[in-house]
Amino acid sequence: MNKTNSTYIPTFSHEGLTFGCDPLVKWFMREPAIHIHLVEQGRVEKGQRVLDLGCGTAALAVLIKKTHPGADVIGIDGDRNILDVAKAKTRKQDVSIPLFDSRVFDLPCSDSYFDRVFASMLFYHLAMKEKILAAKEIYRILKPGGELHVADFGMPRNALMACIARITRHFEEVDDNVQGLLPHVVFAADFKQIETTMELMTILGTISLLKAKKPR
Repeated sequence: MNKTNSTYIPTFSHEGLTFGCDPLVKWFMREPAIHIHLVEQGRVEKGQRVLDLGCGTAALAVLIKKTHPGADVIGIDGDRNILDVAKAKTRKQDVSIPLFDSRVFDLPCSDSYFDRVFASMLFYHLAMKEKILAAKEIYRILKPGGELHVADFGMPRNALMACIARITRHFEEVDDNVQGLLPHVVFAADFKQIETTMELMTILGTISLLKAKKPR
């Protein structure tokens, strides 16, 4: 796929907010709690290959590496500016995490390479057709029996979250997620055992955690 024709929405819909991303997501989206739950459900084991796809500032990748130092952790993101922030963070945290610039539709990874793929707040950046392409690419690079672990905007479960979702839609392309379509996107890529494991309320809306497995 031609990367220049893909529909990608930068952080909070504005390129200028890239360098303020960490404090924004920390306070408005409960990022630390989301990442802790995501890593816990990932059950990473020593020697496994782990990809943080759409790694952003590498907050999740650093947490995975520090929690599971025996795992091989890699980060990929399509935003070169945010990768500069990520590289500075890994140096400051004194962790070795290779970081690569690539869009999710044509990943520089071999088939059946990773044991785990994490995608935290990635899919809402993509239009529906790109969501499906990304899910299929993740399926390709996972080993049989490998797992995908996602945190992203989800369907609101109460009136307050529904009101917040109406506002958020003006700033981000989250309609597909808010309609509860993300599990269907993952299913369309042939994943099995798809499960929404947790839903967290934040100032910007409901964040859903999802896991899915590539059949052996």
